[in-house]
Order: sequence, then structure tokens, then C-alpha cells
Amino acid sequence: MNASQNPPEDPQLHQNPQNDQEDDSIITTVFLWSLLVIVIIGIVVGGIIFFNQKKDDQPIIDSTPTLAPEKQTHVVEVPKVKFTDVTQSSGLNFIHENGATGQKFLPETMGGGCAFFDYDGDGDADILMVSGDHWPDQKASKSSKPAVALFENDGKGNFKDVSKSRGFTQSFYGMGIAIGDYNGDGSLDVFISALGKNYLYKNENGNFVDVSEQAGIQGSDEAWSTSSGFFDYDGDGDLDLFVCNYVRWSREIDLSVNFQLTGIGRAYGPPSNFSGTHCYLYQNNGDDTFTDVSAQSGIEVIGSTGKPVGKALGVVFFDADGDHRLDILVANDTVQNFFFHNQGNGKFKERGTEVGLAFDSNGQATGAMGIDSAQFRNDPSLGIGVGNFANEMSSLYVNQGERSLLLYTDEAITEGIGPASRLMLSFGLFFLDYDLDGRLDLFQTNGHLEEEINIVQPSQHYKQPAQLFWNAGPEAKYGFSPVDPKTMGDLAQAVVGRAAAYADIDTDGDLDILITQVGERPVLLKNEQNLGNAWIRIRLKESSKNTHAIGALIELTSEGMTQTRRISPTRSYMSQVEFPVTFGLGKNEKVDSLTVTWSDGSKKEVDLQAIQLKSTVVIEK
Repeated sequence: MNASQNPPEDPQLHQNPQNDQEDDSIITTVFLWSLLVIVIIGIVVGGIIFFNQKKDDQPIIDSTPTLAPEKQTHVVEVPKVKFTDVTQSSGLNFIHENGATGQKFLPETMGGGCAFFDYDGDGDADILMVSGDHWPDQKASKSSKPAVALFENDGKGNFKDVSKSRGFTQSFYGMGIAIGDYNGDGSLDVFISALGKNYLYKNENGNFVDVSEQAGIQGSDEAWSTSSGFFDYDGDGDLDLFVCNYVRWSREIDLSVNFQLTGIGRAYGPPSNFSGTHCYLYQNNGDDTFTDVSAQSGIEVIGSTGKPVGKALGVVFFDADGDHRLDILVANDTVQNFFFHNQGNGKFKERGTEVGLAFDSNGQATGAMGIDSAQFRNDPSLGIGVGNFANEMSSLYVNQGERSLLLYTDEAITEGIGPASRLMLSFGLFFLDYDLDGRLDLFQTNGHLEEEINIVQPSQHYKQPAQLFWNAGPEAKYGFSPVDPKTMGDLAQAVVGRAAAYADIDTDGDLDILITQVGERPVLLKNEQNLGNAWIRIRLKESSKNTHAIGALIELTSEGMTQTRRISPTRSYMSQVEFPVTFGLGKNEKVDSLTVTWSDGSKKEVDLQAIQLKSTVVIEK
């Protein structure tokens, strides 16, 4: 959500009040006039050169510097891939509870998280869903259900609710999910962020035990935590925990703000009406407990007013400069994004503005929510996608030059994502190779906050279709092409999209997508692609306490094309994707090389004789 500079009665018009059609008309007019001027200049310069050649009868030496060639403009055909809604047929019987009864409390519209992970170690992707709760004054008349729901996969994409039998029985206002083996016993544990205290569930042979209090990760009763993730920030071999906190919120503050939407009445107020907060960083002590090191680590950002700046909704871990230390990028809502540069001594330095990741291409803070990073060009450059509020384009930051220079530019427009994403209000966002051609595409799920937004802003709708951008490669006019909704099947249905994750739920090699909705059922979309492309899936195992190799890097080369993937399930918005990584190979039929850089920086060249296409390969350290 984005900040409002207008009086409180118009919260949803604060993003960009100009008429959308006027914007497009102005852009088109400016482009045509610019093109005409270029043509005229070319004719004049050509005439002068021709005249001088005739006059002096001497060859003209052109001293104009050579400019980099523009991208080719040949037309590329987007492959047709259909997604089918299998939510109910698969047994994913879950409905999100947000407690909404018309009071318009801000947490009601933020949604619940989702995760794919193999909780029982049988090799397939199980599903975890998070729900909110009724408000305290409703509980006398309404029964609460558990905040966490676990669905076990039978290996074919059919799911069974095993929540209560596996230990998920508590009710609270849940938000997001982090998955990781924090104690190094080989089983994946679960952290749930919440409105109020957070929860840590230890996986004991497939049964989950609440160890929140003894682990020391509950946080404050008054905090509102959102996205979170496990990663090894200090390089000691075990997993630490980063937790985003949103705004300083309470029912009393929300009611006193009394935000109004003209012609509608009370509305969900933007975060500009609420104070910022600090995120949490918990250091793993190696004995099943954590220590809060937020203050001394440098992740607490204080503004000129002496108060916390952050309003964090999304987080991703990545190695920004290639030094084998994981850095942190936090997507903040209506204030600048934070880039926490890992200094290697247990401390971080916030450098978002300095490196170009804090603001959009216009130098403005955005309503940033979902976030992901990837080497989507199959070269050393790194891209970071961010989903933003309505009337703000999604951001696509790409590093310029050498990675070590730490300089990023928002290339959403030139890469083909900007204009098509501008009207949408985007939450979950991630890179994935949905057609298995060897190039990472971009997905984002969308949905507004106000059910009646269309009354006051005709270009906006409460339910919005998800968007898929196909990576056409470096030789296309634009790097990404919006996929025609008519070809996407049920992926094009309008939803109140929030969290989103991906996994291969039915072991057929392609990636399926899960979307959560506010106060409704999730949407589980089966990928029905039948393009005949080859693929291989890689799952890593480490002998250290970081048993699932979070932070490790895999490089695969096939027929001259090198792809890179990092093991990091924390991406999108309040979500976790599966741990195994999928490499699409297109029409290539062999792997030329496969290298794993483990989380400690050591490397392993994988014996290619053990590689079989269209299978999952387990690589152990």
C-alpha cells in the first residue's frame, strides 16, 4: 500500500490521481514526437554529409562515438501454457479467516501466508496455510479455528488435512511462514509470524511442537510481523531468523484514524497514518535458542524524527556483491526499501539509497510488498523484482556493470514489465521457469484492498487477475512479454491475491502455483504445459546444521547456456517456495557441467554420469 499525500477522505486515489487513459495518451504522443525529431535530425545530418562529400571530393571520417546497439525488434511468440484450478479436486479444503465485520481494521486486508515444504521427508511437496482469527469481541459468538493448516501430499498432487494430528491446534491471528531446519536434525521446522506474539514449531518426526517461548523468538505482544525467513547471516553453519515487522498498530489507533473513502464511508487506511517499526534479527545460539541481535547488528533504521522508519512487508536474501555473504533486501510499504549489506563481522550496513534499491525510477518510495531476486538473464547480472501498489509499476532492479560495484537501476519499463503492471495492486511476486525453456519468467498475483474501489476509481477492481511475464531472452525487443490471459487458463481468473508460492506438486517436472486470498479459499493451479522441454530438478543435502543448504548456489550449463539458482525458499510475500530447484533445458538433451557452491563457500563439481534428465537428483556434501 502506498502513502497518501491527500486529505484522509480519499485513501485509494493517493497513488496517481491522473486519469490512466490520459497517461497512456501523453506517453504515446511524446514517443511519436521524439521519433519524428530523430528522423528529421537524421535527414539533416545525412544531407550535410552528402553535401560535404560532393564539395571536397574527400572521404569523410566519422568521429562520432559508437553507441551500444539497441535490442533486436524481431517478434517472438509466447508459448501457450495452460494452468488449471485444482484447489477443491486436490483436497485443499481451507478458507482464510480475517475477522472482518465492517470495522475495517487494517490487518484484515493483508492476507495469510503459504508454503510448500516436505514436512515428512517422503520427497513430495506438502502445503502449509496460515489463517487469521476473529477479533476478541467476536469470539464469544464465533468459534475460532487453528491458525495453521497442514496438508499432506500423496505424491500425485492430492492433499489431506493432517493439521490437528500433527500438532497445529492453536488459534491466533497468523500472517506469514518461514521454513528451515533451525536445530540441524534433518527435519524442517516452521516459524509463523503473527499479529502479536510469533510462533516456532519444532518438527519432531513429523509432529510439530510449540517451542516459541523457550526458543526466544516470540517478539512483542504489540508487534505486527509479516514476512520472515531462515538464513545463515554470520556464516557459522546454523540458521538464523529474520522477521519483518509492519506498522505500529492497535484497534484503538485504527479507530482513532477513522479513515474514510469518499462516497463509501470508513475504509482501510494507508500505512502513512501509522508509525514505523523495526524488524527482528535472531542469532541462532546452536542450542535450540535464539538471541535478538537486531540493535547491535545494524538492521534498525531510525529516521530524522528519531523514530523507526521501516514498514516491512517482504524480504529476500541474496549475495549482492559476490562475496559469499548473504545480504538482505526489505520491501517497505510507502517508505524506502532497505538494503542491508552484510559486512562479514556480524553487522549490516543499510545502503539502499546509495546502491539504487531504495526508490523507484522516479525517485519515489513505493507501496512495496512481494519481492524476489534472480539471475534472470542467465549472466552474472542480478535482478530484483518488487510488486507495488495500484498505479505504480512493479519494479525490476538490475545491477549495472560488475556485481561488486553495487549499483542498481530500475529497468521495469525497458524490460517490458512496467506498463503492463501499472494498474495492478501486486502482492506475491517471484521468478520461475514455467515453460521449462531455461529462462526465468516473472509471476505476480494481484488484488485490491477495498471491495468497492471500482465505485470511486473505475480503473481499479477488488478482484484482479494474476500476471505472467514470459522471458523472451536478450534478443527480443523487451526482455519480458506479458502472457495473453486467454492462453493461461484458470491463472487468468480474478482473485483477491496475496501470498503466492510454487512447487512441483505432482512430480511431472513443471512448477505449479499456489495463491492465497483474503477471507476466501486459496487457488492451487496445476501447470499443464506440454511443450516437450527437458528439465532436471536438484535437491541439496549438507552435513552441517544447515541440512537443507539454504544459501547454496547451483550453476548448470547446457549447450552453452548457464543458469544459476540459489537455495532460498524465502521469497514472494509471506511465503516459502519448495527447496528443490528446477532447471528447464528447452530442447537441449544434455548437461555440460553442474557446480554447487555450498553455503560455506566450498565448491563441488558434480559427476555428470549421475545426472539423468527429467528426474530429481539429490546432491550431498
